[in-house]
Amino acid sequence: MKSEALITFEKVGVTIGGARILEDVSAVIRRGETTAVIGPNGAGKTTLLLAVLGLARHTGTIRFAGGRRPRMGYVPQRLVFDRGAPVTAMDFLASAIQRWPLWLGVRREARRRASEALEQVGAGHLVRAPMGRLSGGEHQRVLLALALVGRPELLLLDEPAAGVDIAGEQIFCDLLDGLKKERDLTLVLVSHDLSMVTSHADHVICLNRTVRCQGAAPEVLTPENLASLYGIHMGLYRHAGRAAEGKEPEGHSHDRNAG
Repeated sequence: MKSEALITFEKVGVTIGGARILEDVSAVIRRGETTAVIGPNGAGKTTLLLAVLGLARHTGTIRFAGGRRPRMGYVPQRLVFDRGAPVTAMDFLASAIQRWPLWLGVRREARRRASEALEQVGAGHLVRAPMGRLSGGEHQRVLLALALVGRPELLLLDEPAAGVDIAGEQIFCDLLDGLKKERDLTLVLVSHDLSMVTSHADHVICLNRTVRCQGAAPEVLTPENLASLYGIHMGLYRHAGRAAEGKEPEGHSHDRNAG
């Protein structure tokens, strides 16, 4: 039995600077599931997340279950900041928790919540680490901790494994799976890594300005659908271990530079 729809998109369109980014997008994100949004560069994947967050004006309808916007957490693909600034992971999280400026100090409650969030993502040891010295994987964990501070019901992740090696990517995905079960989260992730999508997503939305196909990962990630979505110039990628186990579609494709 399928879970209820947490978010329903009905003919959603977004125009930015005169360019039509999304058009006639109709899709469903179900409560408690991991939904992956895939597509080529410029397909509008990040824009779709921003529309859900209320940061991109849209036409059409984005309807939330019960008529209430769920509490949301957002993990961007990257965060631009001065890497030379003397800001620790604790400072970074505390600045989002407390209302007074950091130069007045970090309040006890902010310190407690920041430490708790870092522990939950396996990054408790980074409390005093300068943000500018973190590795790609460490940086993503701190961003995930920031998203969890507000106790979200819905977690939106834009390329969460970007800049992380394959081993670190698997660890990060396992962490997301654990948090999803522990907190009863609904996850929506934009990803180019089709091996990750195959292994972790319950539902896939194939997007290229509009929805090209959607459904369960094994049904959607076929060679025909992927060729139609990405085009014939897409680089081929095959994860030998998973392919041997029959866990990936034949001709599985992957292109980290697809956008």
